[in-house]
Amino acid sequence: MDKFIITPKEDTYVTMSIRIEKSLQEQFNDLSAKTNRSRNELISMALQYALDNMEISEK
Repeated sequence: MDKFIITPKEDTYVTMSIRIEKSLQEQFNDLSAKTNRSRNELISMALQYALDNMEISEK
């Protein structure tokens, strides 16, 4: 009989607290309801998009 082998789970996520305006939270709540995605998932996607498309201006 083959063994049932369990390997450690790789946790690549961290918990972070941020302060945002209430209106921004409400917009993510609405988007979450419309897309059936968690607010956390949508915020993570938005942050990744911002980093991938950011341009830093040197003044």
